[in-house]
Amino acid sequence: MSYAGDLTPEDAWAKLEAGAILVDVRTEGEWAHIGIPETKATENDPLFISWSFPGGVPNPDFIGQLKQQAPEDPGVELVFLCRSGQRSISAAIAATQAGYTSYNILEGFEGEPDRYGERTVNGWKNRGLPTNLGKN
Repeated sequence: MSYAGDLTPEDAWAKLEAGAILVDVRTEGEWAHIGIPETKATENDPLFISWSFPGGVPNPDFIGQLKQQAPEDPGVELVFLCRSGQRSISAAIAATQAGYTSYNILEGFEGEPDRYGERTVNGWKNRGLPTNLGKN
């Protein structure tokens, strides 16, 4: 595996409570319209760095932005989150290659779609973990 591993949303929450940093790699539109994870009960504030922009255009400065915002402490663990747990895999791989200990959150923030296309099956929100409407 090219990153530290995959975590369930609940396991990710436990890592955050233990001092890991959440990196939400969704787009600004997703943060504003769908909501964000609420991490006030944890030690560190989340980082908001888009892996890609609307239309799937890659963020060419993702690692540069990560290095500006994330501590350079090699003991710090980063936990990556996207909508469904797919973009966050790519982000975790890139961050690992840049020297960070990186995990992916399975199911993402919204989870998989149900048979009607609604994202109600699993994911951070649907597992009852704390959320906040809109980015602060």
